[in-house]
Amino acid sequence: MLAQVRPAQFDQWLEQCRAQGVTPLVLDVREPWECATASVTPDGFELLNIPMQDIPARQQELDPERPVACLCHHGMRSMHVGMFLLNQGFEQVTNITGGIDAWTRERDAAVPLY
Repeated sequence: MLAQVRPAQFDQWLEQCRAQGVTPLVLDVREPWECATASVTPDGFELLNIPMQDIPARQQELDPERPVACLCHHGMRSMHVGMFLLNQGFEQVTNITGGIDAWTRERDAAVPLY
């Protein structure tokens, strides 16, 4: 089952990852133009953009044992990528529910809505 985290609870997710002694990854699966329009600022996590359609060809760039939180615009693409990664043997995958839209509304109003 794919774990879910709202942006408002993201700090709790980060703390759980830090307790394991690892720096988690936020995998932004949006298109490059979307990331240029609005993006999160890495703070306590690494940020990597791999568009959804490129994930199968580039999954070797990801560590299957590292905690990964998937992010998109509203949470649907990231949910699909998260399920794909779980099916590929990734152990700690979370979907950021509501995507960057919810991130702006719940966590950081400086991130533009689009």
